[in-house]
Amino acid sequence: MHYRSRQLAGEIRKAARHFSALLVTGPRRSGKTTLLRHVFPHAAHILLEDADTVARVRADPRTFLDELKTPVILDEIQNTPELFTYIRTRIDKHPSQKGLWLLTGSQEAPLMQGVTESMAGRVAIFNLLPLSVEEAPEMTILSGGFPEVLAAPEAADIWFRSYIQTYLERDVRAVTSIRDLSTFRRFMGLLASRCGQMLNKTDLAAPLGVSVPTITQWLSILEITGQIILVSPFYENFGKRLVKTPKLYFADPGLASHLVGVRDETTLRTSPFHGPLFEGFVASEIVKHRLNQGRDRGLYYFRDKQGLEVDFVVDEGNRCLTLLEAKATRTPMPDDARGMVRLADSIKGYTTSSFLVHGRPAPDDTPAALFPGVKAVGLGRLRDCFSKDG
Repeated sequence: MHYRSRQLAGEIRKAARHFSALLVTGPRRSGKTTLLRHVFPHAAHILLEDADTVARVRADPRTFLDELKTPVILDEIQNTPELFTYIRTRIDKHPSQKGLWLLTGSQEAPLMQGVTESMAGRVAIFNLLPLSVEEAPEMTILSGGFPEVLAAPEAADIWFRSYIQTYLERDVRAVTSIRDLSTFRRFMGLLASRCGQMLNKTDLAAPLGVSVPTITQWLSILEITGQIILVSPFYENFGKRLVKTPKLYFADPGLASHLVGVRDETTLRTSPFHGPLFEGFVASEIVKHRLNQGRDRGLYYFRDKQGLEVDFVVDEGNRCLTLLEAKATRTPMPDDARGMVRLADSIKGYTTSSFLVHGRPAPDDTPAALFPGVKAVGLGRLRDCFSKDG
């Protein structure tokens, strides 16, 4: 499969000059190993999912590491967290040697615990989501950004079905013991149908016949393994009574589309899920853009109890905010911008920029004025919405 250049590559090269270890987290099959092998073509590669390899590590981790030639990519290191302590010892013995330990993992929370306990200050951490529109301009809501789907779009339905099964068997069971994987699969589909809505755990629990604590645990699994994005409300007090419940999106719009049964453009255009899926597409693209710049997610939404709502608020730092509204339409209208205008007018002490992101696939279009203080921009030019630092 042809390698696609990843924007995170530059940040990883920079970090390798200053850190002894690098850790790339992200969903399974998002391209973590391919990226590291491209940036470090001479590095050895060890996959820590093979049962025999894991057994060797657990039986004698010192000898396992002694036999490795560095630099080395240790893939899916969450399966052998005991290695962190021994890697730290080697780093501390040779602190001037940089970019030797190249780690990947698809379960962020367990990895972060191991890093915090054993590798603090010694490892640069990155999060890689599937390909962005900037990296793959042909991306659509239906394809999403997984490299293998974009390489063979005609087999997308088979790929997503197999991905879900593999994900359930590997990641979900690795994180927690769930007996009924079919119910968890139904949970994923139900969750995809709630894309863009405020999270209501009771509403999710009832049709599945499970408890709210179970829903909380299952949401945690999806977040740990990089499958969903929870967007918190922007809490700054603008003299308004604010809603405080997070909104939910899938990290990959193609997977979300598959889960709600949308398989082709004709179905998508008439589907009640078109708007929410597009909004989720924009959410994931914002997060990818930020992470690929080496920045934190900085993504929020705004809604008060009087009904004023803006889809996305991006905190750029230095009291600068970018407001974005996502509309699947190819013909944005000035009325679509009124929520952003009202919010911008009510914010004191912040500099704001406002954009309406629409569904017209025109990557060469520059942002156009839609309403005083608001520009319309196609999803392919989302980068034009944000400050250029980072």
